Amino acid sequence: MFFTTPTDGTTLAYEDYGIGEPIVFVAGAMLNTDMWEQQIPFFLERGYRCIALDRRGHGRSDRPRGGYDIDTTADDLAALLEHLDLTGVTLVGHSAGGAEVARYLARHGEARIRKVVLVSAILPFLQLTDDNPAGVPEQLLDLMCDRIRADRPKWLHRQSQLYFATHLGTEISPEQEDVTYRQCLATPTWVTLCMQRAVFHCDNRDALRGITVPVLVVHGDADFSAPVEVTGRRTAELVPHAVFHEYPAAGHGLYVTHADRLNADLLDFVKA
Repeated sequence: MFFTTPTDGTTLAYEDYGIGEPIVFVAGAMLNTDMWEQQIPFFLERGYRCIALDRRGHGRSDRPRGGYDIDTTADDLAALLEHLDLTGVTLVGHSAGGAEVARYLARHGEARIRKVVLVSAILPFLQLTDDNPAGVPEQLLDLMCDRIRADRPKWLHRQSQLYFATHLGTEISPEQEDVTYRQCLATPTWVTLCMQRAVFHCDNRDALRGITVPVLVVHGDADFSAPVEVTGRRTAELVPHAVFHEYPAAGHGLYVTHADRLNADLLDFVKA
């Protein structure tokens, strides 16, 4: 299914299954709705309505020339919720999708939202600054972008083991690893670069402090893409009354490697 954003006329693809209480899944950068293949059927079989969005430049959505900043992609998420007139929503955001969820709440409020789940989210603020001494130096972002420009398939292939923390003994099939690799490879290089820079410079500290709905933060302690000491733990500290689950030996792709535990934790949180 598709709808058109009111801001710039971009056509975005989304999937909408089931009936009941709505859960909206927001994918990480370079990924699309297919990343949730171990979550969506689980919740459909338990009576929930599941909606997932292909971010602009990703999956089946349009690839416009711009709009790859977190404000715009958060507004795209708002446009989807308004298009479907959803209320009582549980938002589940992974990685950059978590940053978009936080920015959505700051820009559009909580009227439609019941609960929030932040999975391996790149929050609250990655960039090293004077008032963010725990952040990451800009030079590391520049180095990553140089590697993406030089040979993006090689960069993605090297990232895959770290992404799933297989170097720590986490089991994942070669086929599943290849599926994720191909999803990321299908996202254009320019969009990838824009999203990496956008989420790196996105400061959501105030947005997190202002959340009043219940929030579950899930993060792996072996997350190479979003180190837990920089992201997950700090996010849980900033969000009032957040529930924090830290998974041992779990990487950024814990939605696959730890799907059973994640699904159980999500279900308990949504039902509570």
